[in-house]
Amino acid sequence: MFELFTHRYQGFEPSMGVPVRITLGAPRWTLSYALEHQVREAAPSRDYFGAARPAYETAYVSQLDRHGVDFFASRFQEIAVAAGDLRLVLLCFEDLAKPDQWCHRRMFAAWWQERTGAKVRELGPLGPEYEQGTLL
Repeated sequence: MFELFTHRYQGFEPSMGVPVRITLGAPRWTLSYALEHQVREAAPSRDYFGAARPAYETAYVSQLDRHGVDFFASRFQEIAVAAGDLRLVLLCFEDLAKPDQWCHRRMFAAWWQERTGAKVRELGPLGPEYEQGTLL
């Protein structure tokens, strides 16, 4: 079974797992890793992309609900099998270390955890404090 994480394109390193694009557009700069997988259904729609956070989040969660957990689970499993790695890192652009920054990757993480019980950790900093895993 796959395990999900989130991060930003600029901070991802191949040792973290399989990079998975969940944005409408791809980065316009050269990445130091191959970005072979994407899940367009997890990208926000242009219909609400510029909306204020409450409206954006409502529309985004509705979009995720339309596809459902089973759809995403199947898609993530396909990617994990194809890549030969069960660690999938959902990527977007925002730097969540900056105060008052938010993005859809963490909305997806909350949605996924609420519906499956599986936690989706952010691999980069989240604001002034963040959860950091330990090796022991």
